[in-house]
Amino acid sequence: MKKEYWYILIIYITMHLSTFVGVPALTIGGMFLGYSAEEMAIHATVIWIVFSFTAALLVILLLLRKEMKQPDLYRHSAPVSASAFWAIAGVFLALFAQGLAANIENWLGIEMGSENTQQILSLIESFPIVVIVSSVIGPILEEIVFRKIIFGSLYKRLNFFLSAIISSVIFALAHAEIEHILLYSAMGFTFAFLYVKTKRIVVPIIAHVAMNTFVVLVQSVFKEDLERMIRETENMQSFIGGLFL
Repeated sequence: MKKEYWYILIIYITMHLSTFVGVPALTIGGMFLGYSAEEMAIHATVIWIVFSFTAALLVILLLLRKEMKQPDLYRHSAPVSASAFWAIAGVFLALFAQGLAANIENWLGIEMGSENTQQILSLIESFPIVVIVSSVIGPILEEIVFRKIIFGSLYKRLNFFLSAIISSVIFALAHAEIEHILLYSAMGFTFAFLYVKTKRIVVPIIAHVAMNTFVVLVQSVFKEDLERMIRETENMQSFIGGLFL
């Protein structure tokens, strides 16, 4: 693996671990400025998340600046038109894979719903700027790390299936929700497929960004409208059912 890739992995890991230092430091600093510990507990988390993710992305893109001019996976990349098609189709593939995995988990008795997602949505409701991290910066970093570097390195030595499975499981474990390993692995496998299909890392990036944005919109911005539609549907079903009693 290229030394730049090792640097990127170190930066990515450091970005996540830095929370244990950055957040307390900001909290203490805020308290010195007169803010309460309760106020700074949340504000410091948001500030550090936005700062660390943005800084990590800028440094990683700087390390990859030379590779951006070359085809991914050392093969000819798909035409722009085909790449655009798969970027759009990839959103539906990822949502389908996510839905299928969720149904399998439910059948296995695993409670539906992601704690990580709920925590992120809670932060977004209070601090909308977090959506930039969850829907744009986060997915870009994940695709660079888990698809371009980890999957790409494995794919040079193994077949697609093994490379996709291994990298997807690592991707799932990184989300620290072992009970939903199937759910995250299904998405990772889908993004790996898009990467190999087009040889362009930008394709799974676009699909991942669009999917995360869609989830945020549905569960946050349009949450009340969605709940209202569900209630209306249930009322309509009850009314129709009553006609046949």
